[in-house]
Amino acid sequence: MKNRQFYQITSTLILPDSELSFSFSRSSGKGGQSVNKVNSRVSLSFAVDDSPNLSGEEKALIKVKLAGRINNEGILRLDADRQRSQRTNKEEVINRFITLLRQALQVQKKRRGTRPTRASNKRRLHAKKHRSRLKKESRGKVRRDE
Repeated sequence: MKNRQFYQITSTLILPDSELSFSFSRSSGKGGQSVNKVNSRVSLSFAVDDSPNLSGEEKALIKVKLAGRINNEGILRLDADRQRSQRTNKEEVINRFITLLRQALQVQKKRRGTRPTRASNKRRLHAKKHRSRLKKESRGKVRRDE
């Protein structure tokens, strides 16, 4: 029987490898004699909607943040074909998948607006007055030296 593998996405989310499906195809680019014989390109597919380990909120976050990478069926697909070896391409695509999910599941905290300090306001106004003075001086009459 195949060993089950689990991927730690966040501190609370662990995905089993059974939720990921892999397909292999011939890679483009250099490869020497084995370029037309070895299926080294790896495609990872992950059905976001069908995952029992993701909450509804997590699914919604992933769909919004990774909308450009998810197709109409709700499947997130990633490819890797940089390396000549299928195993290293598979490791690379898994690492990219984990990184993408971690970034998508990070909730940005709300920005609290703050007032500028008195000193920064003073610096801004001083700079504006200085620039205004320079412009006024450069607008004077042009004198010809003969």
